[in-house]
Amino acid sequence: MSARILVVDDLEANRRLLQAKLTGEYYDVLTAQRGEEAVQLAKRERPDLILLDIMMPGGIDGFEACRRLKSQVETRHIPVVICTTLDDRESRIRGLQAGAEDFVTKPIDDVHLMARVKSLIQLKVVIDELRAREANGKKLGVIGEDLRPDPLDQHRLISGNVLVVDDSPNQIKRIQAALGVEHSVSVLGEDEKKDAPDLVVVSVTAKAFDGFRVIARMRSGEPTRHLPMLAVVDPDDRQRVLRALELGAHDIIARPVDEEEIMARARTLMRRKRYMDALRHRLDHSLELAITDQLTGLYNRRFVDAQLGPLVQRAQCGGDQVSITIVDIDHFKRINDGYGHDVGDAVLREFAARLASNVRPSDFACRLGGEEFVVVMPRTAGDVACLAAERIRRHTCAAPFHAPGLSEPLDVTISAGVACTEGPDDTPEALLKRADEALYEAKHSGRNRVVGRDAKSAA
Repeated sequence: MSARILVVDDLEANRRLLQAKLTGEYYDVLTAQRGEEAVQLAKRERPDLILLDIMMPGGIDGFEACRRLKSQVETRHIPVVICTTLDDRESRIRGLQAGAEDFVTKPIDDVHLMARVKSLIQLKVVIDELRAREANGKKLGVIGEDLRPDPLDQHRLISGNVLVVDDSPNQIKRIQAALGVEHSVSVLGEDEKKDAPDLVVVSVTAKAFDGFRVIARMRSGEPTRHLPMLAVVDPDDRQRVLRALELGAHDIIARPVDEEEIMARARTLMRRKRYMDALRHRLDHSLELAITDQLTGLYNRRFVDAQLGPLVQRAQCGGDQVSITIVDIDHFKRINDGYGHDVGDAVLREFAARLASNVRPSDFACRLGGEEFVVVMPRTAGDVACLAAERIRRHTCAAPFHAPGLSEPLDVTISAGVACTEGPDDTPEALLKRADEALYEAKHSGRNRVVGRDAKSAA
């Protein structure tokens, strides 16, 4: 997988060495030798990953550069791996608390580094895809600006549910003591909570079960594939470390578990999950907006066009018939002109509710525009569709409509035209035209009635 990586180190020899290794793996490499330069370059070039040294003389060091990267909207989603000669606990935790995704000590283990790079870039690709779709949704106007706090904000406390999969009582207690301060922690098979987990901590050194299989199954299962997983590993078992990353663990922590370190790693994973969940939620919402009429909550014309084509094509090939009913509210212009558009909108919403409550779960109730509605009825013959349309008509005029600001309710009626697919040469356009002609006939025959139209009578 090709990607752009920014290497930040004040020593030219170190930059050249990392650049050669990464280029050999077909990555596109950018370089910087100062913290300030790295922040500006990342903001301008938007790399997929940043390998950041800590000890840089003059200006800001790697810790401060990382904090600045994670504080800016343009760069906070870019993974940062700190690469340094410092190997003490304080420096590692300080780097993680600054927002870094990982902390790698020099001399760098090439295989471990490449596995970590690949894992983080795969995650970044998913985030970029979600961000791109969100940006397109904003351009189209179906996604508004989100005014909620950004989940990636390092100053916000993100709490959630943590599931621990381990067979070591002492290690479980240590993890619970550390993560229980900010999160709700449960243990698989002991005190599981009903709420879905936001983070899974899996021991790959367990004796009672195969931790790798747990990771693999979670990554392949639909309900759990997006869950962040933190693997507890033996630091001396290099092969198991690499295997955990290859199978899909999002992060690793060495035994014995350091309480501050696991807290920092959990915060990072939890923030990223919240961020990706928010992106997916906004995208799902945008898709809903794209096919939903905002006034009535019914499907819109775009949805009708998307559904009707395949249904008619299936009927052309000998499949079940499909019928449609086009409905128009009688004298709706009088309601708007006499009582105002607020009352007119209230009538539309009330009719939409009555319409939706009188169609089958397999039918599609849609608003075409204005006071015109359509019901698409798969696997339905014309005579059955006429009966369904008559039921809608009776239910509409059976009780008056109430609207805010009116002293008396309104009597509302509808006219409906019904058409059904006929023969192998039928098309969605012809079907809609026949239903529209039937509606025209209903309105000119006195309104408040249903008229059916087949292909023969339309010819």
